Amino acid sequence: MIDNARLLKIVDRLPQAKVILYGDLVLDRFILGTPKRISREAPVIILRHERQEDVPGGGANALANLSSLGVSVFPIGAVGDDEPGRALRAALDKLDIDTSRIITVPDFKTPTKVRILGGGPTSLKHQVARYDIEDHLPKTGSWVGRLASHMAECSGGTGAVAVSDYGYGSVTNEVLKTCRGLQSPDCWICLDSRYRTGIFDNIGGATPNLEELEAWAGHRLVGHEQVAEAAEALRQALGARFVLATRGNQGMTLVEIDREPLHIPVFGTDEVADVTGAGDTVLATLVATLAAGATPAEAAGLANIAGGLVVMKLGTATVSRQELRRAVLSLEDR
Repeated sequence: MIDNARLLKIVDRLPQAKVILYGDLVLDRFILGTPKRISREAPVIILRHERQEDVPGGGANALANLSSLGVSVFPIGAVGDDEPGRALRAALDKLDIDTSRIITVPDFKTPTKVRILGGGPTSLKHQVARYDIEDHLPKTGSWVGRLASHMAECSGGTGAVAVSDYGYGSVTNEVLKTCRGLQSPDCWICLDSRYRTGIFDNIGGATPNLEELEAWAGHRLVGHEQVAEAAEALRQALGARFVLATRGNQGMTLVEIDREPLHIPVFGTDEVADVTGAGDTVLATLVATLAAGATPAEAAGLANIAGGLVVMKLGTATVSRQELRRAVLSLEDR
């Protein structure tokens, strides 16, 4: 059983933690409008444009969550020499995040997810369409050495490294090799990968969602036992110390070396408002709390709480250290 008093101490230590975020940086762009009429050209709604909101997405959303939790965070990644890349840098600058180790790669398009939302002036906006601008970094080039060099610059004293792999090419074994070679035995390297989890090894921990775990296992997983068996097989394949499988309204399942599987029920309600970016919040909270001295079970418990909080918010959102602390305190009243 997890000690809530110890969880509070871990949350209070977050400002002393140092974390590296390495991975694919994405811009989440929201176009908001008010319904005007049905178009005469096609059976679609015409929206009157109200405003545009640009927020960090993908690995950059995990980065924003780490910053919101109060840890010292160092981002390592790439953007394109384009308007979305500049917009993403500006969004991170507003959060007082050091972007000096985010490199610009010519001829690379910054991955951008554009969501179009419509609704009345005084009502909630709902997503009516989305399109993605996608690109893949070249497999070789000077950018790889530059990221490895930046990894070497800020590795000293790091408590954990969050690896956010959305499949756009930033995450390579070459840079991870640099990371492994420089980290102390006490430093956690935790991977959140979109369907590429199995190609990495010597990872401290991994956080696949159920769909990703099923894709790796090659079959559907039903119930705690099947999820735990697949998670343990993945842990062994990765040479990892733990695997935390996130399962939506079924909570989470944690497997560790020489420990019984731990099934963590969902925090809060399963009536969610928006799951956008919830996995990024889980990764950020898990890594931040590990860097602050939590065990994998304690970190998983806190990540589960953060995930439950963020899905009650609309859009790409973050959880603050204060919100996490209040949620832990609320557990004592149950």
